[in-house]
Amino acid sequence: MFKTTNRSIRFVAEISQQVQAEMEDMLKSIREIDENSGQITEEIDKCKESALEKKRGLEESKEQVEKAAYAVLQMLNNSIPLTKSMTHWNKRGAK
Repeated sequence: MFKTTNRSIRFVAEISQQVQAEMEDMLKSIREIDENSGQITEEIDKCKESALEKKRGLEESKEQVEKAAYAVLQMLNNSIPLTKSMTHWNKRGAK
């Protein structure tokens, strides 16, 4: 009976050591995950800032292109009567 108890105690001690080693490995993994997640979060924040800056730049460019397009349209609208009258005059003069 004493031998069985000793074996049981040794078995429990071995299992306990294995569990402790596994828990230490898990804690290392958890620390690594925490460090990596912090770095990933920083990178995500940097990417968000970069994306917002690019978006602002694109919006500014879009506004400039729209203003230029409206200016061109306005110039074309203002030159149409002149073009029509010149075309009309050229047709009459060519006859």
